[in-house]
Order: sequence, then structure tokens, then C-alpha cells
Amino acid sequence: MFFKKSKALSITVFMLILMLIFVGCSQPQEAAAPEAPAEETVSEENTTPEIENKTLLLSTTTSTENSGLLDAILPVFTRDTGIEVMVVAVGTGQALQMGRDGDADVLLVHAKASEEDFVAEGHGIERFEVMYNDFVLLGPLDDPADVAANAPNDILEALKLVYENEANFVSRGDDSGTHKMELSLWDELDLAPSGSWYAEAGQSMGAVLQMTDELLGYTLTDRATYLSMRTDLDLKIVTEGDNKLFNQYGIIAVNPDKNDKINAPAADLFIQWMLSDKGQQLIGEFGKDTFGDSLFIPNAK
Repeated sequence: MFFKKSKALSITVFMLILMLIFVGCSQPQEAAAPEAPAEETVSEENTTPEIENKTLLLSTTTSTENSGLLDAILPVFTRDTGIEVMVVAVGTGQALQMGRDGDADVLLVHAKASEEDFVAEGHGIERFEVMYNDFVLLGPLDDPADVAANAPNDILEALKLVYENEANFVSRGDDSGTHKMELSLWDELDLAPSGSWYAEAGQSMGAVLQMTDELLGYTLTDRATYLSMRTDLDLKIVTEGDNKLFNQYGIIAVNPDKNDKINAPAADLFIQWMLSDKGQQLIGEFGKDTFGDSLFIPNAK
């Protein structure tokens, strides 16, 4: 009888030991934590880098503002990054000078040769092509120099007709990208326009279009600004489609070595955003709903 009790007791102790072993082995498995560090690393890689200065100063040509492009895309950039963009819209020459003086963080301009010189001289970090459109020659509806009939796709012949007829012509006269293009065309013709028929406005593209409309004259403009204002103008395109009228835009971060006020991190982020699929898509879609076609064609490389 004692043997049977001892045997039963031994079995009971043995079972208790097995249960303790089982519980001890199972607890570490139940307490195993998820791989939090790996998840945190992935999350950090997918977020916008933290930038202390949330204000970016963009110096750009008036065509990007007058056309409405900046009003369409900058709020999206701000929502994506938390960075507010302050815009100074001037002629390309003046925008480049602001960069030389260290008075801007990033430039969006359209005078390729001058932009390349800007970078080569050490004022900018690197130039990226971002979008393009074209220049067109506008004239009054009655077209007194008969440009549309005789030079619809030849800008040199068109300007020659304006010159020979001394038809009113309004120049930007402000060292902008448009002004630089106009001067290069006169130089190619070996002509130096002057006289009462040739007015140098020293104004933005929008102001020049209004002045040209009042004078019933001709002017060279980017297509985007004209299309955005055409319903308020009695002007028409008289010359377009010449390869010489190609209008490329570039974007450049100003060299932060100029002073400690330049927001280089925000400038770099803005350039990345403009060249990204999202930025390029927004640029390409701008104008389609109103004009049936893009006012700027994205071409980031």
C-alpha cells in the first residue's frame, strides 16, 4: 500500500516538474517583442528631412508668376514639406544678381547661357533643367507690318518687317530672359532698334503686354504669360514655331558659402521636389483645364 502511494506521489511530482519546464520554455516565446527598431528605421527613411528654417526665398522670372504657375504648385510644396516659399519675381538678370549678392536661396530662371556662367563663377551649386515652353511674337489685330502673312514661322524675318516699317515695338528692357532673347535676335540681324517706335519698358512681362496693347504694337513674350492674359488683350500671335524661340527654364541653388542666411537645406529640398515625378506632373498639368494644353512642358533629366 505504501509502495502504491509512493509511486503515485512520484508520478505527481514528475508531472509538476514537467509542467514547470513547459511553462518556463513557453514564456519567452509569448513575451517576444516585435522588431520595433526596423519599423522605426523604415518610417524615418520615408519622411521629409527635418529642416529648422521653414522659409525659402525663391527669386524667379516674372513669367512663372504672371502665368499663375507658382500659385498652382507652391501651396502643394508647402503642404508636402511645411516650408513656406517667399517669391521675388523679377527679370532673370536681376534674379541672377540676387543670387550673386546672396539675397536668395534658390533661382528659377530662363537664360541658359547666363545660368551656366552663374554656376561656373561659383555663385550657384548646380543647374538643373526643369521645364520649357516657347517665345512668340505678338502684334495688334490689324498687323500693320503684315508679319503674320509674311513671316508666321520666321522670327528674324518678322523682326526685320517690324524694323523696316518702324511699327511700334515694346521691349522688356530689363535684362530678363525675354529681353536677352530679343537682343540676341536683333544682334543676329545686325540691327540696332531705336527711335520713337521702339520703347524700352523696364517692366514685367504682364505690364509689357498691357503697354503693347495700349500702343497697338508688337512685342516678344513667353507663350504662358500671353495665354494667361489674352482675354484682356487685343493682341494676337503673329510669329511662332521657330526653333530659335525655344524657352528653357533652369533651377539653381545659391552657393551657401556666400553667407549664413542662405537656407541651403530648403533649397535642395525644393529642387528635389520640382524635379520629382510629383513636381513634374503638376507642372505638366498646369493650364490644361483652362487652355487645353500645358503652359509649361516638364523636362527634368
